[in-house]
Amino acid sequence: MRKSGWAAAAGLGSLVLLLTACGGSSGSSSTPSSTPTTTAQANQGGQPSGAALGPQKGSVVLIVQKSALGYVLAASGGQVLYTYDKDTKGGTPSCTGSCATIWLPLTGNPVESPGVTGLGTLGTVSDANGAKQVTYNGLPLYMFKGAKPLATKANGTGGVWHVIKMSESNINGG
Repeated sequence: MRKSGWAAAAGLGSLVLLLTACGGSSGSSSTPSSTPTTTAQANQGGQPSGAALGPQKGSVVLIVQKSALGYVLAASGGQVLYTYDKDTKGGTPSCTGSCATIWLPLTGNPVESPGVTGLGTLGTVSDANGAKQVTYNGLPLYMFKGAKPLATKANGTGGVWHVIKMSESNINGG
């Protein structure tokens, strides 16, 4: 019985030390943010003030991921991005109304993931509702409603919807 009492005391002592170490003091260094600052932000001088670094509010991070069709451009959640043949570079997006309820406009301020290199030109154009729709090389970007991450089955729909094909070289270290 004495042995188990010592074991319990030793365990309790270890727990107290662990909790003390984890609590730290208010002067300890902060832990890193789970969202890294992107190269694009640094290049744009978009680094926010304060301890947490990462994409600014309203930003949408673009990534390159391998899909069934090869490497494609996607939003950070894995939603594959599409262009629409009826859109023109720099023009107002053509997919509006009921079209935009199926082909969701990608909106926000585009930011390249730190793991991506050699993307085309990212920008925005105002859509029919005045929102900033993300563009890639001047063409508005869309997501297919309800598609699972990295799903590319909507590619070629109606002969006018297309994924943005990338390559392994667009991934740092690729």
